[in-house]
Parts: sequence; structure tokens; C-alpha cells
Amino acid sequence: MNQSNQERIYQLAARYLPGGVCSSARVHKALGRPIYVTHAQGSRVYDADGKEYLDLFMSYGAALVGHGHPAIQAAVRQALELGFPCAYETEYQARLAQRFAELVPCIDMVRFTLSGTETTYYAVKLARAYTRRPKVVKFEGHFHGYNDYLAYNYWPAPHQMWPQFTPVVEGVPDAFQQEVIVLPFNDFEVLEKTLTQRGHEIAAVILEPLNYNSGGIHPLPGYLQKLRQLTSEQGIVLIFDEILSGFRTGPGCMQAYFGVTPDLCTLGKCIAGGLDLSLFGGKREIMSHVAPLGKAQHSGTFNGLWLPVMAGLAFLDIITQPDFYPSLLARCDRLYSGINQIMQRLGIPGRVNGTGARCAFFFGALAEKEHITSYRDTAQNDWDMFNRFARQALEHGLFVHVLWHHGISGMHSEADVDTILERMEDVLKQLRHS
Repeated sequence: MNQSNQERIYQLAARYLPGGVCSSARVHKALGRPIYVTHAQGSRVYDADGKEYLDLFMSYGAALVGHGHPAIQAAVRQALELGFPCAYETEYQARLAQRFAELVPCIDMVRFTLSGTETTYYAVKLARAYTRRPKVVKFEGHFHGYNDYLAYNYWPAPHQMWPQFTPVVEGVPDAFQQEVIVLPFNDFEVLEKTLTQRGHEIAAVILEPLNYNSGGIHPLPGYLQKLRQLTSEQGIVLIFDEILSGFRTGPGCMQAYFGVTPDLCTLGKCIAGGLDLSLFGGKREIMSHVAPLGKAQHSGTFNGLWLPVMAGLAFLDIITQPDFYPSLLARCDRLYSGINQIMQRLGIPGRVNGTGARCAFFFGALAEKEHITSYRDTAQNDWDMFNRFARQALEHGLFVHVLWHHGISGMHSEADVDTILERMEDVLKQLRHS
């Protein structure tokens, strides 16, 4: 039997890259290996065997405006023509910072970074420098990258859930655990007790304002408002980690969507149209503690690199067009409701849980659960059924990864949504019989 290009590339990659990948999450659990792609355009991605997929993954959400948007490409070409030097300041970084400050409620000043892991690391360090306190509060099921300060209780097994304290990765010194407090999300009583009794120790509370990384869990009514009140009373820095949630529902991000303004926020994933750019930003009083104004050091040769910065300016131009969000969110709603109708009609124990331009697929008993308030609920997802669903989706030309969040982009058309729903019908019929 002839070897496929996918298999050939995998054998090569596995010799020189652990697991054959540059990022552990790129291994597709339904296949046991990554999917190697050759190119992507608009709403589609193409693998090394020449197969075309309608993309429901969109680069972990980084491609919110689509793959290879013409305006992003034009910005990159401009940067290339200017020589794209690194480690120099230009007008473009200042202009991009100004644009974010005009759009995002909490931002007065920003610093640009590369990865989300790096960004949350610096945000927490800044909060500690500002408050002169050691501890940080995070919530179970909320993902903040793999920095040593925050990698606890991301997706623990049932016997390791809160109140157990569960490190996510090996290699982190035990001493780091002493400065992290993990709480269950949406528990008013535990939140108030912890922040009032231990507020003098706590530098920051960090959370996903909408917990996309555990299935799109919303805060209960009044929860974010209570959190804002308590952190203000205790002098604690409130950090919204919007690396993933930013710009999914509008240009003001989730803080505008919920009407609660944090002290700091982190943004990333989509903000440069698929290029590597993240940031932390917030109130001038706090950001003024960043060097050279203060002693909270943040530096890096590739911070604010021209290519992603100029792509970021193009990204903001795209998403602030009057029709961008109304049309995108309408297509998202039609897609989610359409898949749910198919599942219901076919008797599939599943549903799509979507908010804005990102969604999760629930299977098994979780799909029937009316009130989902924490990771303890979404941990009941039937992952075996999800894996079978993802494999069937790939076979039918729909790129679905075995991770919590999926979505479509600004370059997915109404016709694309029609095609996805047609293929999804066949996928779910096959799933029912598998």
C-alpha cells in the first residue's frame, strides 16, 4: 500500500520533533498524530494529501478574520517592504496601542508580547509589583497558558478536582504552589470568604470572564460584579484573561459584553490576524509600574515586531467595519442552532454551546444538563463520543480538533454555513450508527 503524504511527514517529524509537533496540543487525539497542512485560505484548510476542509477550528481561534485575509496580507507585504526590523520602536506600535485603548474598556496603556503564556506571566508579576503582595487567585477549569504561576487545576480528573490542588505540568518547583489559590468558578460563598479573609495576601485574581477553555461556561448573574466589588474593596488587581475571549462578541471584548471593567487584561490569539502578537494592558496607574517608569521589568527583542503590529492594525480595521460583527454573529447563531436541530432530530445526545464566534461540542449526559456553572459540570463530557464525532467530521471534510473550543470566521460565507450543516447531517448519522 502506498504511503500517504501525512504518514511520510509524520515519520520524518517524529524523528526530530517530540510527538512530531511543535506544540503538544496539535496532536489530534482522534488520529493519534497531527494533521499536516500545506496551505489555508479564507474558510478552508488543505492537508498534505490534498484534501480540502471547511475549517471549524480556525487555528485555536487565532484566525477570527479568516485565513489569509487580503487586508492582513497587504499589511504584511508593507512590513516586508520596510525591512521588518526587530528591536526598534516605530510609530506603528504607538498607533496600535492607541487603537486598543480606544476599543477595550480597561486599557489606558499596553505592552506587546508574543505568546499567551508569556502574557499572563507578566500580568501576574505586574500585579505583585503593584500591590507588594505574593498570592494570586485563579479558578478551576480556567486556562492561562503554561507559566509556573498559574498552571494548576486546568482540567483535573474527578478525584483531583477542587478542593484538591492539582499541578498541570511537571517540572514546577513545589514552592510555587504556596503562592496560588485555586477556587471553584461561580461559587459566591467561597469567593467572598477567600477574598475577605485573605485579601491582604492576594495580589491578583485572574480568570477567563467567559470560560471558553472548559466549554464556554458563563459567569452566573452578578458574579463578575461581585468579584469586581470584592477586589476593589481589598485592593486586589482584577485581571481578565481575554487571550481567547477577546473580540469574540464585539470590539470591546468580554469586559464590554458583561459590563464589568477589570484593572488589567490580556489579549492575544486573533489580534494580528493569525500572526504572533499578544499584549497585557490596563489602568495607567498600574501600567506605570512597568519599566522604565517603574521596576516591573518587561523586555524582549521581538516584542512589538513590525509584521504582527502592522497586521494588528489591519485586524482592527477589519473588525470595526460596521457589518463585521452583525453578519459574523448571525452566521454563528445559524450554525449553532442548525447543528442543535440536527442532533435533536437524529436523537444524538449532544449539543453546541456557543457564545459569539466560539463554541463547544457537548456529548453524553452533559448535553442534557440545563445549568452548567463550572468545570465540574463540563468534565462529564463524553470524550469518547467526541473523538468519534471529530474523526467522522474530518472524513466529511470538516476540520474539527479534539479540544474544547471551535468556531467560524469572518470569511465563512452563508454558503459555507449551508455546506457545514449539510455535511454535519451526514457526520451525525454516521455517529449514531458507530
